[in-house]
Amino acid sequence: MRVCWGRRVVTNVHDATGFDAQAHPSAAPYVSAAADRTLDQMTARADERLHHLRERRPLLVVLSGPSGVGKDTVLQRLRERYPEAYFAVTATTRPPRENETHGVDYFFLEREDFERRLAEGGFLESAVVYGNRYGVPKEGVREALAHGQDAVVKVDVQGAATIRGLVGDAGVFIFLAPESMSELLRRLWSRKTDDFTKLMERFNTASRELERVGEFDYVVFNEAGRLDQTLDEICAIIAASHSRIRPPAIAL
Repeated sequence: MRVCWGRRVVTNVHDATGFDAQAHPSAAPYVSAAADRTLDQMTARADERLHHLRERRPLLVVLSGPSGVGKDTVLQRLRERYPEAYFAVTATTRPPRENETHGVDYFFLEREDFERRLAEGGFLESAVVYGNRYGVPKEGVREALAHGQDAVVKVDVQGAATIRGLVGDAGVFIFLAPESMSELLRRLWSRKTDDFTKLMERFNTASRELERVGEFDYVVFNEAGRLDQTLDEICAIIAASHSRIRPPAIAL
């Protein structure tokens, strides 16, 4: 039997002369020039394969969950953890809330402008939520992915289903869940942005959306006072998704 140590071929048994090559590796004969070239070629091919494995395919990360679960807060902190990613800004026809900035929190559009863009196919997904139009502009997401940049999209459950229909398993779909429905109700109430009727509408919608968690790839519980844990879990999901051997290509 012959084995290869580095680039020397040695035997692990005495040859006919009684010389033990394994006991004297420095005296073992070197491989031929042809074998040496073959070894170099094998190494080059293997290194090329490793290089391809290191190449990252951009991800489309879809973050969703019921109203009041904390998606905006999570997204804001995720920007700090994940500065190299593109974070899509949703367009809406609803008026801005206090401390919300156009182009940062949302693109606040007039309904006529929104409808025109929608007719031109300018949104990745769009929906009517509580009487207002919402949509994710397609152009920014498409450009980010084309340049090898991960894109993070925040949508409601209905919007996530629309995007799933477009990209299938090529996206990473994360459902952000509350620790309990009583905690979700408390968060909705503490906003003080809706009257009781609207608040109950949001709460009932959230209950129905929880039944659709099976449409997502992952669920992360956003527990009160444990925001860093939520972010750690989301970042771990993204890292694991980048390590997939054959991540599907995204076509938008």
